[in-house]
Amino acid sequence: MSAVTTPVTRSPGSPPASPETSAWSRWANEHRKWLFAAPAMAFVAVLIIFPVAWTGYLSLTDAEGSVRAESEFIGFQNYLDVLGDTDRFWPAVWRTAAFTGVVLFFEVVLGMAIALLLWRPFKGEKWVRVAILLPLVATPVAVGMMWRLIFDPNIGMANQVLGWFGIGPQPWLAGQGSALPTTMFIDIWQWTPMVVLILLAGLTSLSDEPQEAALIDGASTWQRFRHVTLPLLMPTVIVAILLRGIDALKTFDILYATKGRGGGSFHEVETLNVYAYGLSFDYNEYGVSSTVLIIFFLIIIGVMWALTYRKKGLDR
Repeated sequence: MSAVTTPVTRSPGSPPASPETSAWSRWANEHRKWLFAAPAMAFVAVLIIFPVAWTGYLSLTDAEGSVRAESEFIGFQNYLDVLGDTDRFWPAVWRTAAFTGVVLFFEVVLGMAIALLLWRPFKGEKWVRVAILLPLVATPVAVGMMWRLIFDPNIGMANQVLGWFGIGPQPWLAGQGSALPTTMFIDIWQWTPMVVLILLAGLTSLSDEPQEAALIDGASTWQRFRHVTLPLLMPTVIVAILLRGIDALKTFDILYATKGRGGGSFHEVETLNVYAYGLSFDYNEYGVSSTVLIIFFLIIIGVMWALTYRKKGLDR
């Protein structure tokens, strides 16, 4: 069967298209999706490349005091000083890792449990979903201030509730050992609904046939979840871990709203973000602060690469 071709018509008097113009038109038509996206991609690249490059340059200088003050190029001396700082930098790295790991674990586990409960329709389902999503409505700063009042050792509601059960008052955010776990709880409370949304979207996209086949074979609820639902849902779980993990690594609002400068008087919740902020705006040490941010940036890139590589392995 021969292909039907539509002849190209030109208006009378128009000059014939040159070979160069025809070649350009064919190339543009073949790559049109990239041509249309190129301006936006270039704009985003400039927004990302320039700040990272400028921060990288500052990390190689002794910039401090003022952004307009003269600075000298000192090479990798800031990196050597920061990596050798066992008083503030490495404790901040540990807190960042601990904060991210704990909140990510509980948010994924709780998010999975809630998503499974909401997977099947039930009476009042819409109201339950609205109630679960309420923490996402408020900004992290507002959430931090609200929980700061709730956990106040003197007038906070949390200690009053504990008193009803005969439990003595707790320091919560005021204690050196309890401040970091308390901020973890606040983050889990606010961001678990985000994981619920992602996992619930993945669950609703799954086919019912594998579940029905496992049910016919006599598999229990736990067996169906472990051997059918979870393997099929794993790519979505990796996406949730990737999005929420990177966001948890960069957490700043809640920590600063609850503990203020330096992550508290004894730096009990000082993560890398809070540490870099203090170096910049409290001590005006822009070179050292830029060094911390570059190291932090490389850590985030490494985590993204590892999770993305893992997701590609699951998609194959």
